[in-house]
Amino acid sequence: MIFKKPKNALEGQPKTERNPNDAAEETFAACPKCGKQVNGNDLGANLNVCPYCRYHFRINARRRIELICDGGSFTETDAGLASDNILNFPGYTKKMANARGDSNETEAVVCGTCAIGGVQAALFVMEPYFMMGSMGAAVGEKITRLFERAADERLPVVGFAVSGGARMQEGAVSLMQMAKISGAVKRFSNGGNFYLAVLTDPTTGGVTASFAMQADIIVAEPFALIGFAGPRVIEQTMRKKLPDNFQRAEFVLEKGFLDDIVDRRKQKSYIAFMLRMHADRGASA
Repeated sequence: MIFKKPKNALEGQPKTERNPNDAAEETFAACPKCGKQVNGNDLGANLNVCPYCRYHFRINARRRIELICDGGSFTETDAGLASDNILNFPGYTKKMANARGDSNETEAVVCGTCAIGGVQAALFVMEPYFMMGSMGAAVGEKITRLFERAADERLPVVGFAVSGGARMQEGAVSLMQMAKISGAVKRFSNGGNFYLAVLTDPTTGGVTASFAMQADIIVAEPFALIGFAGPRVIEQTMRKKLPDNFQRAEFVLEKGFLDDIVDRRKQKSYIAFMLRMHADRGASA
């Protein structure tokens, strides 16, 4: 059984992918990159990575927390903080209600503290199944509070970014979150603390233009789309044909905007190593 089309596919994104957490209910899932049928149970056992082409299926925030954090160590913060329809934008209230139902989250980011390989850290994980991780006032506030708390407690921050950008239904308020979070990251950094960001597919718009690219170490998952404007918009503006891998993680690494590309199956050990290596900047084993 192949994946159904999402209602709001982002530019440059595969149009056949659905929530991989449904894979256990299906016999097979079609890989959006290579097109091969993958057994749903095998896909889950392989951390939702295609065994044929290494395509990284999107996973929800809770699944990622389960994969990265030491068992039972995650404590969520600001769980009830959520955006409101402050501009009375038509249909926004219903859209948020649908997003909460689809993702089982109150907002597009989950924040908290945890241990990763025995090292205490602050963690934020953006939720692709809540309006594609779009950034509104609540997302900005939750991430800002996390950096402030981490600065006070001398904890490193690990962040998983996935986003279509700022949430247009909140207008300038959503754009203000770029500056607000960036200010919190700067104060955190001035205190000598360590921040590692993992960019997943897709990381675009205002999130890319702010906190996603402000970390001390910036890594990405293979084939992740990373950029500000979409490739089609750039192509039409420049009136030039772009390379096939334009804005993919491998292209971005080649141009010097990433420090590394890390397979999901190796991320926990990689992150734990980086946290231990920078332990003198605030992390404690």
